[in-house]
Amino acid sequence: MRTHDQWNTRAETGADIPAIREINLTAFDTPNEADLVDALRADPSWIDGLSIVATDEDGEPVGHALLTRCHIDDTPALCLAPVAVQPGLQRSGAGSAAVRAALRAAKDMGERYVVVLGHPAYYPRFGFGRASAHGIGVTIDVPDEALMALALDDDTHPLPAGTVRYAAPFGI
Repeated sequence: MRTHDQWNTRAETGADIPAIREINLTAFDTPNEADLVDALRADPSWIDGLSIVATDEDGEPVGHALLTRCHIDDTPALCLAPVAVQPGLQRSGAGSAAVRAALRAAKDMGERYVVVLGHPAYYPRFGFGRASAHGIGVTIDVPDEALMALALDDDTHPLPAGTVRYAAPFGI
């Protein structure tokens, strides 16, 4: 099995859309995440180049990470969601490779902040920390440790405080 250093990553292409939907359908118990990706793709929050796939040796997508526009109060930020990997390749590093590539692409585009609502044991490996420590919250009830934030260049742009405003397809 490959390690995270061995996965190829790239921005999605139009040809990848069915594979990305299938990854999300098989990685989660419901079609909600697959439907969310489709809705985000049609939403103004979509940013070309920030839907990243990890591919197998044939170039076929096996993992996916998506960053879309959100705001912390009025400050532009990105939301990392969903992150998905084909079930047979979970824990292979494909998801981590896709997340790292997405964060690199966002930083290269000049983006500064990323929030994620996810598993508190997984996302800190990418530099995410508890959002509440920076005065960042959400309008729904979530476990404090599940809402995390990352400043892509924390030396010059520390995380702003405020409430995360998600893109409309999230329904939050």
